[in-house]
Amino acid sequence: MKLINEMELNFKALSINEGFARSCVAAFCVQSNPSLDEITDIKTAVSEAVTNCVVHAYPGLPGNVCIKVKLYEDEVEIEVIDNGIGIEDFEKAKEPFYTTKKDEERSGMGFAVMESFMDSLELKQNENKGLIVKMQKFFKKQNMPAVGE
Repeated sequence: MKLINEMELNFKALSINEGFARSCVAAFCVQSNPSLDEITDIKTAVSEAVTNCVVHAYPGLPGNVCIKVKLYEDEVEIEVIDNGIGIEDFEKAKEPFYTTKKDEERSGMGFAVMESFMDSLELKQNENKGLIVKMQKFFKKQNMPAVGE
């Protein structure tokens, strides 16, 4: 597995930055020639991960989100990192419909959505008590016509 490129993106945990984050990651992944469906999956998963940071990581406080992307010929690894309050029970948090924000009409489907659109999902606590969401997507090889065909 040969590393093609990598990037790191840092921004404020504001809902307005969710679209920026997913578009930036998707545009970065294009150089590995993923399918449109694969790009859509990545955008959806990144949106969910960033939204979780905005809604849950920093209750009532400003915070930051860091996204690290490692791009390979046939896969991408994405880490969405916050330094917020963390999650006490990863397995409980990954259960569909579980939410700590019931009063805000949250569906509790964020991690389930990420798992369904990506090939792997791992949750880890970082050294600052916040959360690292590590996702991986494998690209199927595309049969692209040669230029001029």
